Parts: sequence; structure tokens; C-alpha cells
Amino acid sequence: MIKFNENPFYLSEEQIKWINDTYSSMTLEEKIGQLFCPIVFTKDEKELQELINKKHIGGMLYREGPGEEIRKAHKILQDTSQIPLLTASNLEYGGNGSAVEGTYFGREMLVSATGDVKKAYQLGKVSCSEGAAVGVNWAFAPVVDIDRNYHNPITNVRTFGDDVDTIIEMSKAYIEAAHEEGVATSVKHFPGDGIDERDQHLLTSVNSLSCEEWDNTYGKIYKEMIKAGTLTVMAAQIAMPAYEEYFDGEECKRILPATLSKNLLIKLLRERLGFNGLITTDATPMVGFCSAMDRETAVPMSIECGCDMFLFNRNMDEDFVLMKKGYENGILSDERLEEAVKRILATKAALRLPEKKKEGKLVPTEEALKILNCETYDTWAKECADKGVTLVKDTQNLLPLDPLKQRRVLLEVMGDFDSNERVTNSFVKKLEEEGFDVTVYKNEGFEVMHDSVGSFKFRYDLVMYVGNIETASNKTVSRLNWHTMFGLGNNMPWMVHELPVMFISVGNPYHLLDVPMIKTFINGYCNSEYVINAVVEKIMGRSEFKGKSPIDPFCGKIDTRL
Repeated sequence: MIKFNENPFYLSEEQIKWINDTYSSMTLEEKIGQLFCPIVFTKDEKELQELINKKHIGGMLYREGPGEEIRKAHKILQDTSQIPLLTASNLEYGGNGSAVEGTYFGREMLVSATGDVKKAYQLGKVSCSEGAAVGVNWAFAPVVDIDRNYHNPITNVRTFGDDVDTIIEMSKAYIEAAHEEGVATSVKHFPGDGIDERDQHLLTSVNSLSCEEWDNTYGKIYKEMIKAGTLTVMAAQIAMPAYEEYFDGEECKRILPATLSKNLLIKLLRERLGFNGLITTDATPMVGFCSAMDRETAVPMSIECGCDMFLFNRNMDEDFVLMKKGYENGILSDERLEEAVKRILATKAALRLPEKKKEGKLVPTEEALKILNCETYDTWAKECADKGVTLVKDTQNLLPLDPLKQRRVLLEVMGDFDSNERVTNSFVKKLEEEGFDVTVYKNEGFEVMHDSVGSFKFRYDLVMYVGNIETASNKTVSRLNWHTMFGLGNNMPWMVHELPVMFISVGNPYHLLDVPMIKTFINGYCNSEYVINAVVEKIMGRSEFKGKSPIDPFCGKIDTRL
């Protein structure tokens, strides 16, 4: 039963009347449509109007793009839709999650490394105010997962680390800022990522904690997020056998993602934790969802099992038909359809979207775009990078660098991401401005068989590795991959006893696992220009290292510390 006048909705009688009147006036197709939050790619006015008029969607998400393009498209959608839309964005690390001109404030782990809860509030403020400037009213953030498994390729720097209390305080600060900006938060990924080493995009991953362990960690976090008033929770393609067994009273015989589990959504999240807000699925094209059961059953079953909104589609036309067919065949009950749609409407009412629609304020004017990467946010982001960049170790006492001593630098940027060229060019430019002579490593062939240690030492004074391994979906691992001729060549750090070698990670903070022999190691946690600038300032000795690692960068190994 929905409690409209309680946490997190706190609706007035007038707002509750709007929900009931709106629901009563809706056709079955309109009710079914409200359940869907697809990714929208087109910005063509006619196509957008057709999406609204034919599918009656309740929400949508654009990937990041030019701010004015996103703003205009949101306006077309909101002007066309009789019921205002939930307009979502992945606002995890700044306003650039929506508008590319927005501020890349920093990954959650960078924020956590500052040790300053104010920075988490600023992350929420920057992300949600810049998102709101282009018409976003729903942040798929903050990430409240616990980064307990350093092999996990998808949580990593997206989290506030591995300390429960830190995650709670930082996440609550983000939620506070989001509420001030009129943006709903969707804490994720329930029941919790960061335990399994596998990625839920690729399979149904497993939170293997016992009920007691979960209660003291993820359970504690979600209780606090609920108290803090998060309007929505994102259910993941993650199973949790312990609580399945607890509620069923027998050994777990089937691995179901939370998105398809009544035990996890209704009995645990709703009843045991007391969450009264909206539950959305995570992306349903994920293999973690698709491989659990046939899609014809899974689409309506996700709503019947406790989700209120269905995120993304394999095919929107097909999924709409499957949802309606599931209702007609009794998979999706009248009770759950009504409850889900009314929770969606309640979320919109709590955000005052109906009032804003009447006032013509659902999407701001172009003037609002001036906030993107404004001077204040630029300053905050610089401060965050300065306070967060972490010196993990310098057991060879290499720092600060001196261009007179280490003038000839071999720079090796590790990774195969689109950002590699930008990161490489940034480091080259800044190092050359400091007086270094920089050679960028290029993949070697058979010529390495004729190279010698003496020749290598004659050419270079310092080897600088930059790990630009971004946290991204559909990656089975987040590790270093080498280009090498059966151990020959200058890509792998064989030369640590021949000349100084250092490693700077602007992504995965666990790379010491693969390069324990390197004696100087820095974690920047993200590849923003703010972080790159801060790193250079610190390795040159003009700024002290202030960051404190929110996780164990040594991965519990002895050799990585030396």
C-alpha cells in the first residue's frame, strides 16, 4: 500500500487527488506506457511526438550530448506529453553526464579520497543543477555500492569506497543537494554490487553475503538512504541467495536478479526496510536480466515482482506488446499495475512536475545553460582534484621530479578508450611545459630483439606509465594489458632497477596488483583535466598530496607495498 503523505513523497491532498484523477482517466495503453523509461536517441521533433502519442512513456533518458540539443529535445517531449515525464540522466560524476559542456567534477572515489563530505554535496549540486539546466529531473545516482572486491570491473571508482559510514555520509550529502535542485535521486544498485568480481551487464552477478553481513553493510546503507528521502531505488541484475533462502525457508535453487525477485523487492526492500518510493529496474537489455527467463515472461514479471518502472528496451515496440500481453494473460495483476503507475505519478507529484507543467517551467530556457561549467563549479572541481589525488607510495623517494635529472621521459598511456588521445596529449603538453623531453611509447615489433639495456638507459631518464583504464560496462576485467614480444620490448616495467619508473592511475585504483615492482604510484581516480593538472602540480612538488585512499590500493598483497 502506497503512503502518499509519508516519506519520501509527503504529498498534499491536492496532489493525491491529481494522482487518483489522472489514473482514473487513463486508458490501459496509457497505464502500460507509464511503466516505460526508454533510452531515446532521436532529437527529431516528429519522432519524439510520435513516441509520446503512441507509447505514452512515463520517463526517458538521453545519453550525454550538447546541452542546447538535449534541452530542446526535452522541451519537445514535455510539451507533447499530457502527463509530465521523468527525464533521467546518469549524473554520477558531474553535469557532463547530461550536457557534454557540463562540469566533470570527479568520480565518487575521488570525492571520497578528499575526506570532505562537503565535496560530496558539491558533487550533487554540480551534477543536478547542470542536469536540471537541460531539463533533467531524475538522477540515476548516487552509487551506494561497496567496493569490497578489487577484481570487480564495474563498481571501482564509481563508488565512495569500501567504508560503510563514509558511503552513507557522502551519499546523503549528494541526496541533499539533489533535493535542493528539484531532482529525484535513484540510489543503486540494489541489493548491492562490489562483492562479486563479475559484471551484471554480462550475467546475473551475485551478492554472496549472509543476511547478517548484508544487514550490517548494504542494509545499513539502504536504511539510511531511505531515511534521507531518496525518491527512487534502482534494482539491479544482481541475485542475493541468502535472503532468497531466508524468505523461502529452503535452499536457493534458482539465481534470480533483484529485478525479478519478490523476495528482494517486496519482502526485503518494501517490507523489511520500509521503502515507500519508486523502484526502477536497471537496464533490461543487460544479460543479467535477459538470461534469467524468457523476455515474454520477464517484461511483465519485473513489474509484478515489485519494480514500478521498466528501464530501457531491447525493442520498445516489442516490449510494449509483451507488457500489455502479460497483463491480459494475468502475469501482471491489476493490483500491481495500479500500484506501479500510481507510484510513478506520486514521484512526479513529489517533484511538483504537474505544477511546473502548468507554469511552463518543466524545461528551463536557454538562459539556464550559463550554469554549465561556471566559475564556481570550476573552482570546486579544482579543489576536489587537489584534495583527492593520492600518493599511494614512493618507496624510491623519486618525488618531486626534476627536469634537470629526469629530462628524457618515456610516456606510456595504458588503455584502449576513446579518451586515450586526450589524456596522452594533456600529459605531453604539461610535461613539456615543465621542461621535460617526452617520447610517447608506440607499439614495437621485432626490432626490440636488437635493443639492449644499455641503449635503453642511454635514451631515457624516466619511464612514466599512465593507467587510463576507465570503469565501463561490458568489460570482464579492468586490468593492464601489455603489448610485448614474449617479455621483450619496453612496454612492460622490466626496467625498474635500471632507471626510475612511476605509475599514475587516472582510472582503476588497483593497478598495483599488476605492477607491484613499481615503487612510485599515484591514484587520481578519474581522467578529468582537473585531476591531470593536480597530478602534475604534485609530482613537481608545488602542491602536497592530500588524498587518503578510500580502498586498499595494495589489494591485500605484501609485494605491492614495497
